[in-house]
Amino acid sequence: MKNNYKYIFTFLTAALLFWVIPSTGFAQDFVYKPKNPAFGGNPINYSWLLSSADTQNLYQGSRSFGLDRNPLDNFQSSLQRQILRQLTNNILKDRFGDIDLSEGGEYSFGNFNIEVVPGPNGINVIIQNLSTGEQTTITIPDM
Repeated sequence: MKNNYKYIFTFLTAALLFWVIPSTGFAQDFVYKPKNPAFGGNPINYSWLLSSADTQNLYQGSRSFGLDRNPLDNFQSSLQRQILRQLTNNILKDRFGDIDLSEGGEYSFGNFNIEVVPGPNGINVIIQNLSTGEQTTITIPDM
C-alpha cells in the first residue's frame, strides 16, 4: 500500500506540473515597429533606407528636371515632337479624313477596335484589343 501512495503522489505531481507549466506561458507580446522613419520607425534607419533605394534605382539621370540641359538640345527635342505630332495628324487625316468625334463611329487598327460613342457626359472612346480581349474606356468630358 505504501508503494501505491508513492505512485499516486508521483502521478499527481507530474499531472500538476503538466497543468501548471503551460498555464504560466512562454508567450510574449508581439509589437510591430516599422523600419521606415516616415511611418514612425527609428530615424537612424533613414540613411540606410535611402542608400538602399539609391542602389536599386535603375534611372541614373540627373535630378535637375532638364534645367541644366543645353537650350539647343531643348529646341531639337521640341522640334522632333512637333514634327511627329504633325505626321500623326496627317496620317489620321489621310486614313479617315476629318473626324468629327461628336458623331461617333467605329475604327479598326490591326488588332485594335476603337469605338467612339457620344454620351450625356461627353464622348466615350472604347478601345478593345481583339487578340487579348482587353478593353479600355476613355471619357472626354463636354466643355
